[in-house]
Amino acid sequence: MERKKTSKSSARKSTGTRAKSSVKSRSSRPAARKSKKPKVYISSFKIMGMCGIVILICMLLLLTTNLISKDSTKKIASKDSVKTEKVAKEETKSKEVKKENNIEKKDSKQKTEDSISKRFEQEKKEKKVEPKKSEPVKKEKKEEKVQPPVQKKVEEPKKVVPPVVEKTTEKQPEKIVEKKETVEKPKPVKQENKFNLPKAKNNANLVFVFDDGGQNLYDLQKFLELPFPITIAVLPKLKYSAESAKRVRNSGHELILHQPMQAINRSVNPGPGAITPEMTEEEVRKMLLSNINEIGPIAGMNNHEGSAITADIAKMEVILKTASDCGIFFLDSRTNVKTVVPLVAKEMGYNYYERNIFLDNEKTRENALMELKKGLDIANKKGSAVMIGHVWSADFLPAFLKELYPELVKNGYKFSVVSES
Repeated sequence: MERKKTSKSSARKSTGTRAKSSVKSRSSRPAARKSKKPKVYISSFKIMGMCGIVILICMLLLLTTNLISKDSTKKIASKDSVKTEKVAKEETKSKEVKKENNIEKKDSKQKTEDSISKRFEQEKKEKKVEPKKSEPVKKEKKEEKVQPPVQKKVEEPKKVVPPVVEKTTEKQPEKIVEKKETVEKPKPVKQENKFNLPKAKNNANLVFVFDDGGQNLYDLQKFLELPFPITIAVLPKLKYSAESAKRVRNSGHELILHQPMQAINRSVNPGPGAITPEMTEEEVRKMLLSNINEIGPIAGMNNHEGSAITADIAKMEVILKTASDCGIFFLDSRTNVKTVVPLVAKEMGYNYYERNIFLDNEKTRENALMELKKGLDIANKKGSAVMIGHVWSADFLPAFLKELYPELVKNGYKFSVVSES
């Protein structure tokens, strides 16, 4: 009994303690809720899922915008293509209409031509039928004498007449077209007189001399290809002197020595092989013979520079006597107005030549044409004119003279070298 009581008492105590503890805990819970705020924990998987959703939404938005833009561009392109197709159709329709009009015109032309040809055929047949009616009358008279050949003559025209009429009617328009093509060609006639050169008088003879050969071969070759006779003057004792002389001889043109002589202006160097005022008569003679042997055989010589020497009577007496002894002519280039060559030559009884015109003191086509016309006037008055150019004008002078040559020939001018003038 006592144990039961103790157990009951202990039970009551325990229940009492529990009740108190529960009371305490109940009383303590609301205080804890007020002091501590609840923490929210989001897992990493949820975060990743949310990000993926956002990305998907953005991708969908981009796709929809791209699709909309493509649709709009396709619509615009389709509209443009429809417009171009309409324009193309309209153009094709217009072309077809033009073709139909052209075809109708051609058909109408053909019809008119056919009708005209038929009329020509009918007229020709009628013309040819009329004598057939008259022929039997004559033949009937002759039938009394000869009957068999009459039948053969009547049959022959029936076979020959029809094809002849068809050929003539078909080929007539073609002949008319050919005549129109041949008429339209008057242009070359105008170009023949483009330089307005005067007509030749007194059997005018033109002599062209080209100085300063021997400096190079390329420029020389252009002059050697000219289509008329010329005279080339070659300088002595240069690199290409001997070869230049050889080429001139082989070309068939006239070769002369271009003898260097001292100018009044002592600063001007006449070049190797020159005759100077300080030389004695023997030195002048030796120099001349040396140069003649180097370039020769030659037909003559002329002076290179030489305004001082050609005014010196003593020097010119030696030069002209040496030329006479060698059987060659002297051409005075007239580099000095006070030249004594005419005086010395007259006293010796020696024939000489002199220059009338320099073609290329200015290297232009206009100046060369002006000087050439002066030379033509001299040739028409005196019968001949000596015109000097230079090999160093090869960049324009040979081509220019080739252009002039046909008109000069047409106007009656003759060409020769110095020794034949």
